[in-house]
Amino acid sequence: MARQVAGGGRAVEVPPERLDGWFARFAERNDGVRTTLLTATEVRITAENGTTATATVSFGPLAAQGEHPGLAVEPLIRHAQTPRLIALLLVRKGGHSLGLAYDGRVVLSRTDRHHVQGRTAAGGWSQQRFARRREGQTRAALHSAAQDAYEVLLSRLSEVDAVVLGGDRRALGELRADRRLAKLFDRAEPRVLEIPEPRREVLAEAAQRARAVELVVREPTAGPE
Repeated sequence: MARQVAGGGRAVEVPPERLDGWFARFAERNDGVRTTLLTATEVRITAENGTTATATVSFGPLAAQGEHPGLAVEPLIRHAQTPRLIALLLVRKGGHSLGLAYDGRVVLSRTDRHHVQGRTAAGGWSQQRFARRREGQTRAALHSAAQDAYEVLLSRLSEVDAVVLGGDRRALGELRADRRLAKLFDRAEPRVLEIPEPRREVLAEAAQRARAVELVVREPTAGPE
């Protein structure tokens, strides 16, 4: 599913096994490929009509680098298709799901949900009491997430190839303040997956999405006539 990105263009997530076909279709739609630029952190393909496709290199750096004529994405495809053991941490204010996934398949997990009341339109003392209760529920949920991350992920951190986060950035930011999880967050990939309420099936989907390569496609800006 494509989404719009800041600065124009659209982003898509492409599974490693579909990259070859995706690039072939990109070249066909855009009159061929002029150049491919490979760097440690991204690969940029420029089509003959000026359209670009920029792939962010996850689990980098990319070993092969340089500019090449035409389509030269084999190093990126090999890199993306390498099987990896990934630690996943998905958190929203009312729940979390975390675990380990090897080559897109969850092999260890723990999921928990906590009731956090929604906002209220009431005012005065009742609203203040409601807000305190809600804050307490949120703290309890995040404490549970931190404890599970410590118990499940920290003990296996030396075995994993990467860490991928997902969910609410504010909740993740609060977990980051837990000193016990410092090494986990230090290993985290820059991309944060957007997810619904964390559940076991959401974790399974995130395990697949973590492997995917994110590509941003931008068409050339029309100049003055």
